[in-house]
Amino acid sequence: MASETRQLFIGGESVPALEGRTTDDLNPFTGEVHAVVAAGSVEDVTRAVDAAQEAFAGWAATPPSARRKILLKAADLLETRTAEVVALMAAEVGGVGGWAGFNVVLASNILREAAAAVSQPVGEVLTTDTPGQLSLALREPLGVVAAFAPWNAPVILSTRAVAAPLAAGNTVVLKPSEDAPIAAGLFIAGVLHEAGLPAGVLNVVTNAPEDAAEVAKALITDSRVRAVNFTGSTEVGRIVGTLAAQHLKPAVLELGGKNSLLVLDDADLDHSVDAATFGSFHNAGQICMSVDRVLVHESVAEEFTAKLVAKVGSLPHGDPADPGTVIGPVINQRSADRVANLVAEAVENGARVRTGNDGTATVLDNVSPSMRIFREEIFGPAVVVVPVADDDEAVAIANDTEHGLTAGIMTEDSQRGFGLARRIQTGIVHVGNQTVDDEPQAPFGGVKASGYGRFGGRWGVEAFSATRWVTIASEHGHFPF
Repeated sequence: MASETRQLFIGGESVPALEGRTTDDLNPFTGEVHAVVAAGSVEDVTRAVDAAQEAFAGWAATPPSARRKILLKAADLLETRTAEVVALMAAEVGGVGGWAGFNVVLASNILREAAAAVSQPVGEVLTTDTPGQLSLALREPLGVVAAFAPWNAPVILSTRAVAAPLAAGNTVVLKPSEDAPIAAGLFIAGVLHEAGLPAGVLNVVTNAPEDAAEVAKALITDSRVRAVNFTGSTEVGRIVGTLAAQHLKPAVLELGGKNSLLVLDDADLDHSVDAATFGSFHNAGQICMSVDRVLVHESVAEEFTAKLVAKVGSLPHGDPADPGTVIGPVINQRSADRVANLVAEAVENGARVRTGNDGTATVLDNVSPSMRIFREEIFGPAVVVVPVADDDEAVAIANDTEHGLTAGIMTEDSQRGFGLARRIQTGIVHVGNQTVDDEPQAPFGGVKASGYGRFGGRWGVEAFSATRWVTIASEHGHFPF
């Protein structure tokens, strides 16, 4: 039996879908219904945009100090609800306690960073050749922003989807993932509303899985929506980006990754094993930044792999609500089957399973570029280890992918690591660390098929602002005719 029923959030109120439809929100560990949520339609998208459009002028004119106060209060409120987030993420997305707690910490700091951004300069004085003229570049909010939040880091990524747009003075319609309608949408809307966000400034439309494409299209193509931000798979990101471009709307897309961790011959192997294990299997590998390929110097490859196998094989799996669990379930059976198929196809073609391959954390070696697991994003609890002859081969393999999100370089020589970092084609590189890292003040995003645009700090505010040129003449100019 469902533990709760949740409605859409439009105009500051919880309201049922116009058609009265609902959809089940499942617990990925038990398979039981965690909640029943409203299944919004195209008509619900329209009324959410109606509310956002109506609220825009007032929110854009709200003094920066008032916007800052709301965002800071929301950050504090979010921290007081840590226990609620831990329970929610365990039940809705299979997230273990440590991952849920990190979601709270980072999301709270995203709100605080957004609060700091509201008082950034909103323009600059330009030089001009026109006598007696003041020439200005002014930054202004765009209007209604369409935001899409995924299920895998639901509190972090729903907060990131709305924080910078709100700080810049926009209003937002948020469509959360069908796999996390509460944690990736309704929850953060409730926190911000409790913190004093005016009605209509943030609206949430949940939907049934079969309606996802239609609802998303209606939101992106509404003429009053002026920008789009999407975090999710590259496959869906291509559709979202294409649709936004067809309607001449800017988009920020943070998509998938095929991330490499380079372990150089001078690396501390025990530390590198800890880093690789965390980077590969945190949240069961369901992070866009997860390590998919460990590229380790051949002189230390077998020693490193043996140590990695021993550590990974000891990781506790099971109920995400159990504080001792390190690796919980993947989000659904479809995802589990996809990862299992990637592993099975690799084994059929000569790869060797060193540990796992039964739904648990899996380490493979003897992989080759012809295997799908070598080239496709895994997004699950598996990683491949690839010996390399030297730094040049490691860089070549790291770059041999359509993706370009993040990379890590394990070395005790930071100068050597920095030199390699400059050669790796990703939006993010960590020298002396693994691939999974995030800070709200940093420019977060990828290159190539990992997307474009940046969240974080001033880059996030700029992404959801328009720059206008305004001049003011202090004297009458001369016209040639």
